Amino acid sequence: MFYPLLRKILFQFDEEDVHHLALGSMDALLSSASLRRTLRKKMAPIDARLHTQVAGLSFEHPVGLAAGFDKVGSHVNQLASLGFSHIEVGTITQHAQPGNPRPRMFRLPKDKALLNRMGFNNDGSDAAVSRLHGLNPETMVGINIGKSKITPLEDAAVDYVSSFTKLYDLGSYFVVNVSSPNTPGLRQLQDGDHLRSILKALLVVRSSQKFRRPIFVKISPDLSDEALDDALDVVLDLSLDGIIASNTTISREGLKTENIENFGKGGLSGAPLRKSCLNRIDRIYRLSEGSIPIIAVGGITTAQDVLDAMLRGASLTQLWTGLIYDGPFIVQRILSGLSNFCEVSKIESLDEIVGQFSQ
Repeated sequence: MFYPLLRKILFQFDEEDVHHLALGSMDALLSSASLRRTLRKKMAPIDARLHTQVAGLSFEHPVGLAAGFDKVGSHVNQLASLGFSHIEVGTITQHAQPGNPRPRMFRLPKDKALLNRMGFNNDGSDAAVSRLHGLNPETMVGINIGKSKITPLEDAAVDYVSSFTKLYDLGSYFVVNVSSPNTPGLRQLQDGDHLRSILKALLVVRSSQKFRRPIFVKISPDLSDEALDDALDVVLDLSLDGIIASNTTISREGLKTENIENFGKGGLSGAPLRKSCLNRIDRIYRLSEGSIPIIAVGGITTAQDVLDAMLRGASLTQLWTGLIYDGPFIVQRILSGLSNFCEVSKIESLDEIVGQFSQ
C-alpha cells in the first residue's frame, strides 16, 4: 500500500527529475550485489513453466523492461533486481545528443499514460561501450539503437552500422528503432526501401562476427495496415529475428485527459496503447503464420495483459509506463498471476498459449 502514497507525492514534481531521482536512489540502495540477488529472488521466483525461448535466447519469464527507462545503460543491475527477465537499454545513437528541450515528459494520470518527446537523449555509442564493458549483467541485456538527429536519412544505415558494430559484443540482442515520433523523419525509415537498406547493412556486419546476435525491428502503432504489411515483408524476406510491437503513438484518440493539445507533440505510452498493440500483434502473427517472434509493448500492467498478448501471438512482453504507475513490485505481481494461470489451466509451459486467439 505504500506505493500509491509515494506516487501521489512524486507526481507533484517534474517527471524527468523524479525519474532521475528514482534511478539514483536505486543505485544507492542496491549497490550490494548480494542484496540485489536476494531481492531478485523475491521479485521473480523461478517457475519453469514461465521460461521461454525466443530467437535462440532463453528467458526466465516473458516480462522485460522496454527501452527508454535506462537510456544509457547506467542502472542495468539495479533494475534487474526488480525481476525483469531482460532489460533493453537505449535508444543509443552513434553521436551524443542532448535530446529535445525540457519539459519533454508528461504524466496523464487519468489515462494511466505518459507523453514524451525526449528525442533520443544519450551520450553516444562510444560512451555506451565504455559503460557496458565489464558490466557483468544480472539479467539479459538488449540494446536499442537509433539514428542520430544530425545524420541525414540517406546516411541512416551508416549511423546504425556504427553503433551496432561498436556495441555488438555487449548485447544479447539488438533492436533497430525506426519508429520513434520524436526524431524528425525517423519514421520514414520504416518504408520498405529504407528499412531494407538498414537491415541488410546490419546483417552484413553480423555475418562477419564470431557470435550471432538476434536483430529485432521496433515498429510504430500508427502504421497503416498496408505499411505494416510492407515492413513485415522486408523482415520476413531478410529472415530477421523478430518484431517489437510497438513504439509510442502520436494518436490522442479516446483520451480522458482534458486539453491534451496543451502538452504539445510527443509519443504516448501506457494503457491507451493496449488495444492497438494487441491488434498489431494479431495481424503480424496471422500474416507471418507464426513464423517470427513478436515482443509486445504497450499497456502491459497485469498478468492478464501478458496473457492477452501471448494469446494473440507474442512470445515476450515489455513494460515501461506500468512501472511508473504500479510501482516496483509490478513484475512480482504479474509473475504470480501467470503462475496461478498455469496452475489452474494445468499447462506445463506458458508457450502453449502463444497464438491461440489468432488461430
